[in-house]
Amino acid sequence: MTTETTHQTAPQSEQPAEPVKPANPVDRFFEITKRGSSVATEVRGGIVTFVTMAYIVILNPIILSAGVDIDGDQLGFAQVSAVTGLTAGVMTILFGLVARLPFGFAAGLGINSFLAVSVVGQVTWPEAMGLVVINGLIIVLLAATGLRRLIFDAVPIQLKIAITVGIGLFIAFIGFVDAGFVTATGASSPPVGLGIDGSVSTVPTLIFVFTLLLTAILVARKVKGGILIGLVSGTVVAVVVEAIWNIGPKFAGDEVNPGGWGLSVPELPAQWVSLPDLSLVGQVSFGSFERIGALAALMLVFTLVFTNFFDAMGTMTGLSKEAALADERGDFPRLKSALVVEGVGAVAGGFASSSSNTVFIESGAGIGEGARTGLANVVTGVLFLVAMFFTPLVSIVPTEVAAAALVIVGALMMAQIRSIDFSEFSVLVPVFLTVTVMPLTYSIANGIGAGFIAWVVIRSLSGKARQISPLLWVVAAGFLVYFARGPVEALLGG
Repeated sequence: MTTETTHQTAPQSEQPAEPVKPANPVDRFFEITKRGSSVATEVRGGIVTFVTMAYIVILNPIILSAGVDIDGDQLGFAQVSAVTGLTAGVMTILFGLVARLPFGFAAGLGINSFLAVSVVGQVTWPEAMGLVVINGLIIVLLAATGLRRLIFDAVPIQLKIAITVGIGLFIAFIGFVDAGFVTATGASSPPVGLGIDGSVSTVPTLIFVFTLLLTAILVARKVKGGILIGLVSGTVVAVVVEAIWNIGPKFAGDEVNPGGWGLSVPELPAQWVSLPDLSLVGQVSFGSFERIGALAALMLVFTLVFTNFFDAMGTMTGLSKEAALADERGDFPRLKSALVVEGVGAVAGGFASSSSNTVFIESGAGIGEGARTGLANVVTGVLFLVAMFFTPLVSIVPTEVAAAALVIVGALMMAQIRSIDFSEFSVLVPVFLTVTVMPLTYSIANGIGAGFIAWVVIRSLSGKARQISPLLWVVAAGFLVYFARGPVEALLGG
């Protein structure tokens, strides 16, 4: 790629000066200068993305190892942690080199919970991962044939922007919950509340507030590396506080400490390095169709595909808008390659038993730090591979500190709503549903589905049916089946 430079007018006998190409091949390959970035900015953005995503190396094994399959077997925590880092690293680097976009990859939280709670009660863990592989192959096929791109293009720009805004609110809500700033009340009304009994009274949550305010000030003052500085500062404070007061974890066996740290305690580990156990790689079986029947297995695959497909599409739409890489239609560079590689992430995750790997919304933290190219992904991916050997060190950053970055990024993404014209009520309602259903149901796919169905029904009955792509009708019908999959499964089973 080229960059324009200004020259003095050359004599007529001389050849016109050619645009100067970046001398650095890395710059040319990733289009760093073209996208208004720099190597230093990409490295910094990649580090920030890793810091905000690193919790998955701990959280994914917590979720998956808790699931007991039909044979009574469980996955080992250490093994899942190792393959989580492996697949996240490999897929993040692959996406950065192929799609050249700053979108980090790791095990998707929606799908891993679905596997641990709903799937392995019917099949074994290898069979569950076999379903994940099939899901990924279907997504790769849809992307390679162009059908996934057609569906992407059929989505109106108002809904694409609404998806961005909804994801912003969603990740901010995740941040508030992870920090203990918003908690479940256990009552039917209100279902959530502020902190503990309506007040922010725990030290970890106070450190979240400190990190959030510090980071917001740094970003507002346009300090380079503001998000990273905030994360490092918050972590240092957390380590010092834990060393002085010995707060401890929130959950220790059967005991619950309401004022404790969430997933990880910010303290220097006794052991810094450990060899990864990759014995789960290749532990895949396709025997679920025989065990539970073809119809039941297909319904599980259908659920996986819908969740994977639209979570990823929505996330990539939101991140590309936040990175200013999307055009007026919401398309972004190398879209087809990005969609294909995202499907490969599901295949790789199933093959390695780490669950389907997909684009992570936490990548917005790195984008907020200035990341605009796949070089940031290479940095993030390498750090994930290194993290396989330094799992104890990764756990130093507490969830409460990382949560502050998510809230900041959520605020940045919400600003996109200014681009939507709300003068038509038939636009307002689908956009509103998309934005609100995502955080309230803790699912990107649910928000997209609600928006799609509302758009098709309300716009068509408002005299605008001809403006709706036929493909959007098909997808909306698919979402109706997706939302009714419980009764459908019961009907098919009967």
